[in-house]
Amino acid sequence: IEARVVAWLAGEEWVLEVFRTHGKIYEATAAQLYGVPIEKIKKGNPEYSLRQYGKAATLALGYAGGAPALITAGHLPKDTPEEELLDIRDRWRTANPTIVQFWAVVEAAAREAVNTSQRIELHDGRLVFARELDPTNGQDFLTIRLPNGRKLYYVQPHMGVNHFGRPSLCYWGMNQTTKKWEVLETYGGKLVENITQATARDCLAEAVERLETAGYPVVFHIHDEVVIDAPPGRDSLEDVVNIMRQVPDWAPGLPLNADGWVNPFFKK
Repeated sequence: IEARVVAWLAGEEWVLEVFRTHGKIYEATAAQLYGVPIEKIKKGNPEYSLRQYGKAATLALGYAGGAPALITAGHLPKDTPEEELLDIRDRWRTANPTIVQFWAVVEAAAREAVNTSQRIELHDGRLVFARELDPTNGQDFLTIRLPNGRKLYYVQPHMGVNHFGRPSLCYWGMNQTTKKWEVLETYGGKLVENITQATARDCLAEAVERLETAGYPVVFHIHDEVVIDAPPGRDSLEDVVNIMRQVPDWAPGLPLNADGWVNPFFKK
């Protein structure tokens, strides 16, 4: 779902068209990267080996990730030569210029909101950046209003210096490694990751509400997956898929889809 949402937020039309039609984003990405007809990227053909690069790029590069991300998030072998990783990264960025531009636009909007306290709207108000203050109570936040109206909050935003020695947007938060409250730096790609994952979560939250209303009790969920403890006679996978693929009113044009399975017990 993240590949769908980031393309929708940025307006990367060729990716959206893939999801509106055949949905084979890994094959389509490989075809874009290497100039190979997508029809040749299928099992039994030598070109099928390119699919792993299309998959790795789709999973790893949407948030300004570099060569290391292709290994950590894209699951390419650790011994993949760095020049090969850099080549994949550069090819992906060339094929997805609108997403690449979106990183810069989001970072610029966030910086301007922090520095000027002006309200910044992107894509006709789909995203809204603002600095919200309550001096009486010592509250100071950079907020990003998401497409459904929910907001992300960044505590005590300010301009600082990143680990490269360059100016960087910073805020206070929990270090995910040390679990300590400290100053964190951020950038366009990371903000886009936050926005994309939050928007994807909002899609899932609405789907859970629709499922519960329709009589499908969701007992837990994992990222973009729901697990339903279906009562006897209420195990229609088709019905569940149709409910989950419904596009929220606040996300016109977002191509959602779903798939699943029915089993007496949960498995992964």
